Amino acid sequence: MHRVTLVAAAAAAAGVVAAAPARSAVQCPWMNLAATPAQRAAQLLAAMTTSDKLALFTGVDPHAALGVADGPLYVGYVPGNPALCIPALTLNDGPAGVADLQIGTTSFPAPIAQAATWDPALQRTLGRTLGLEAWNKGIDVLLGPDVNIARVPENGRNFEAFGEDPYLSGQTAAAEIQGIQENPVIATVKHFAVNSQETNRYYVSSNVDDRTLHEIYLPPFETAVRQGGVGAVMCAYGLVNGTFDCQNPALLTTVLRGQFGFRGLVMSDWGATWSTVQSANAGLDLEMPGGRFFGSALADAVSAGAVSMQTVDGMALDILTSMFRLGLFDHPPPALESVSSTDVSTAADQQVALRAAEEGTVLLRNEGGVLPLRPAPGSTIALIGAPAGFGDLRAYTSGGGSAFVASATPVAPLGAITARAARAGATVVSADGSDPAAAAALARTASVAVVFAYDQEHEGVDRTTLALPNGQDQLIEQVAAANPHTIVVLDTGGPVLMPWLDQVDGVVEAWYPGERDGDAIAAVLFGDVDPSGKLPQTFPVSDASVPAASTNQWPGSDAAQDASFSEALDVGYRWYDANHVAPLFPFGFGLSYTRFSYSRLRIARDRSRYSVSFTLRNTGSLPGADVPQLYVDDPRAAGEPPKQLEGYERVFLRPGRSTRVTFVLDGRSFAYWDTPTATWRIEPGLYRILVGASSRDIRLRGFVRR
Repeated sequence: MHRVTLVAAAAAAAGVVAAAPARSAVQCPWMNLAATPAQRAAQLLAAMTTSDKLALFTGVDPHAALGVADGPLYVGYVPGNPALCIPALTLNDGPAGVADLQIGTTSFPAPIAQAATWDPALQRTLGRTLGLEAWNKGIDVLLGPDVNIARVPENGRNFEAFGEDPYLSGQTAAAEIQGIQENPVIATVKHFAVNSQETNRYYVSSNVDDRTLHEIYLPPFETAVRQGGVGAVMCAYGLVNGTFDCQNPALLTTVLRGQFGFRGLVMSDWGATWSTVQSANAGLDLEMPGGRFFGSALADAVSAGAVSMQTVDGMALDILTSMFRLGLFDHPPPALESVSSTDVSTAADQQVALRAAEEGTVLLRNEGGVLPLRPAPGSTIALIGAPAGFGDLRAYTSGGGSAFVASATPVAPLGAITARAARAGATVVSADGSDPAAAAALARTASVAVVFAYDQEHEGVDRTTLALPNGQDQLIEQVAAANPHTIVVLDTGGPVLMPWLDQVDGVVEAWYPGERDGDAIAAVLFGDVDPSGKLPQTFPVSDASVPAASTNQWPGSDAAQDASFSEALDVGYRWYDANHVAPLFPFGFGLSYTRFSYSRLRIARDRSRYSVSFTLRNTGSLPGADVPQLYVDDPRAAGEPPKQLEGYERVFLRPGRSTRVTFVLDGRSFAYWDTPTATWRIEPGLYRILVGASSRDIRLRGFVRR
């Protein structure tokens, strides 16, 4: 649906009226829709005083500005200028739903779960839904998505991003951004450019070589800009190679605006601005939350000539052009008093959340076909563990910090599974797991035991181990000893250790599944939907068998506050492949209730592009989806990792049906970053083309010569 139609329909459904621009197009000629966004921004800039321009660059306290003592409000606010028809910027977090103090919004699955769907079409739908809820809450700048690469699985914000691979992260983000910005809402890709840990996050220097930076950490941002058309970029806390990100001209100007061609708004993370002159001249446009460096201090710097009017004009144009391009001038959101307590989560929105939770669920183990559950009439299913439905369920459906979304009524697995089991004539018994002996005794009486386990990721603090907290490993082991048909459901924000893996029949990774938690896991466990998610991140065998295993790599040396990215290009599955280390579960892995075959690989060249096609067939007895993945293995002389993801597609097939799947590879698919020339280059030689069901399950092999 077109942006204007979508917004008008939403406003009518919600019973709210959007605020009209302060003046007509006659009084504000830049309100003429016939002109381009760049033309409109330039025309408005010409009518602005220096004070008008400087007011765009500083966030203020929204409570004070709007005269609201407390209650639901935005995390950031830049006042409008009614005399010039400039609307306010209302900023709010939103990686997994409209967050912070907002109420009445949908709690979607965590971004790591979104990435596990490997489904760009669904991700665009999720983004469109998320953006519309934001707009209906009076928000026109959404602070997401987060595309920081999962270098360190212990990262407290691991759940908030899309995993360890630049290509998967970029494609997932671009789809979400496109969806968000179908509304008059600016999406914000973050945290530019390297933000891989929470330990010492304000001051740690990520010391990374230029080639690794361009091949691993920058590509998702480039895809967000070039393919997603993102309207805003948030620079990160911390430093890259000794320079704070938000005053780093090499990143904000040379790379972001020069190499990527970004022409939008650059804002700081909250409190990530450390200077006035350096930040403005480096390419920062908006200080958040504002007041310390870009208020009167910036005005003084302009008066003194330390920051030129040319720079000030460029900053204003960055902000205004994004606002015009994405419809903020022409379709301002409803006023705060109309929406602060309004429930904007519709049944359709919750259905999107449910579908994302279902598609993102990953089946990791299924010994003896223990799943899907087919309980006999009169049988008993034991549900054990806090996330099953004991205590505050919201603690297990969403990660902590700024991305936390407080869904009002999350669906508990206990209730949903009990209802689903009753349809088969089975009974559910339950225990919270606080007494492992009692839980084991309960499990012994059941036909099958399902243990719900969790971790607790939270912004601001890294995990010290990937082991499950609070004695849950011992709980699982005791239950498994009591019942040979034990299934573990994981509500986690990333990889966890599984010392009990060989003792259980089934393992399901449900991540932080959002408010439709119970409905999604019940559908998966009983086979109403096929668990077709794939891992966006490698699961290691131990805390030590990870790419950044030394303290110099993570959390960094105490004295210098430096983190050495000495693993270089070998991040995630690249490191496991290069070092011949077997993971617990590999990147791209995920089982299904059916089976798929791959055959008839064909590679055709069309000038500088290659078409890679093959036949995918559902050879099992149930309908389901698979995600074929294409990896490229460069010639040794290129110095690249053994294989790298360059294509994927989610494909649903009914039993016995087949389809041709085609991937297209362009020059960038074969290129490496040449630091001396600051360009992408292709090393002449033989490139292996690998197609499979995961990074460690290659089914078809071919090659091209470049």
